Amino acid sequence: MIEYVQSILLVLAAILIIISAIGLLTFDKGTKNVVYARIHIMGIFDVACIIALIAIGQYLLAGIYFILAPFIAHAIANAYWKKEDIENNLDLQNVEEDVDENNPFFHSKEKVQALESEDSEKLKADEKFSVTTLEIKEDE
Repeated sequence: MIEYVQSILLVLAAILIIISAIGLLTFDKGTKNVVYARIHIMGIFDVACIIALIAIGQYLLAGIYFILAPFIAHAIANAYWKKEDIENNLDLQNVEEDVDENNPFFHSKEKVQALESEDSEKLKADEKFSVTTLEIKEDE
């Protein structure tokens, strides 16, 4: 009898994994909020894995997975929101570039564009340099 219950749980887990895999693969990359939708679908994978772990008798591992999976999904969604979700996060839409004026390696975009326009006006065709290559042939 226990084998039948385990078999039913494993078949249920397999069906959930197949359904969520189809849903995960059908999303276009251009879909709005696709990252959050994919994380939501991954929750179905998590439930299927928990069911499968219970079916094979790994109750402690299923409990740990049941507790940790939402935290991990939230951490991924939060990291995406804070750093990359320009479409929804208003704080990222109006980001001003903070450039340290004392750092010789980083310059603001406006400063680089101003320097390039100054240089292009100052340089004439005969003052520009060119790079040539030298072809070396080795005797065989």
